[in-house]
Amino acid sequence: MQQRSLGRSGLLVSRLGLGLMTWGNQTDEHEAREQLTAFLDAGGTLLDTAHTYAGGASEELLGKLLAGGVPRSDVVLATKAGVGTRRGARVMDTSRGYLLSCLDLSLKRLGVDSVDLWQVHVWSDGTPVEETLSALDTAVSTGRAAYVGVSNWSGWRTAQAATWQRAVPGRAPLVSTQVEYSLLNRGIEHEVAPASIELGLGILPWSPLGRGVLTGKYRTGTPADSRGASDMSQWVDSYRDESSSAIVEAVVKAADGLGWKPLEVALAWVRDQPGVTAPIVGARTSAQLRQALAVEDKTLPPELMDALDDVSAERR
Repeated sequence: MQQRSLGRSGLLVSRLGLGLMTWGNQTDEHEAREQLTAFLDAGGTLLDTAHTYAGGASEELLGKLLAGGVPRSDVVLATKAGVGTRRGARVMDTSRGYLLSCLDLSLKRLGVDSVDLWQVHVWSDGTPVEETLSALDTAVSTGRAAYVGVSNWSGWRTAQAATWQRAVPGRAPLVSTQVEYSLLNRGIEHEVAPASIELGLGILPWSPLGRGVLTGKYRTGTPADSRGASDMSQWVDSYRDESSSAIVEAVVKAADGLGWKPLEVALAWVRDQPGVTAPIVGARTSAQLRQALAVEDKTLPPELMDALDDVSAERR
């Protein structure tokens, strides 16, 4: 798998990342091991998890698998902090104390002294941005993280934070932003993508397959084993409207013409957009992951890139 620099940093990552949100929950240890093996065998390096994924079980499972013989130098470990649960309710906390305590727990779960990329998972109005960013400085200066970034921040907040970090020597520069981006959600193209490109942040798209809708599996119904049939159905249903269907049909038509799978078309489109370093691909099973990994040797013809741009233009 090709490697790309994360933004204008020196950190090299595979141009597809493996998202571990389902690990320890929908994906058990056996499947997780199969996924990790398939990903590493394909040349993948970027592993993306978070402090709260599966209540911490995702990080713990990854740590267990890494301890089983995966060389630390073979992977790029990325995790996130800023979301938590208190008294049964979900909270967003980007205070310095909370972020650093989450990082220390993440390191313990992963069984490592430092992570390659540590990201603030959300924006929170409850904490001054300079306090949040000071936690990133501390993480880097103490050796707990090599690089830092943000996730799910608006364009102007991303630009504000990146500029703040560059203003004074010694602060840890932001190198990435992780945001939702696909043919069904092109909102980042207004502000987030231009700001990231200008300020040297690599874009890590999450849900590059439009929450699974761009695979085409919902065209004729709802598979029993899909998220659309689970308690996450509302999250999927927001992309099952008339305009989304037109985009899905265009993706399927392009795939048929190329002899590809729809997910390969959708993934290749987002992977090769300006500013994108590596889409984060999540999978419940190793079989699903291998389908996504097959896109590595595929590049969409320019005329199909343009056609998909046109049909999805209203999603900008």
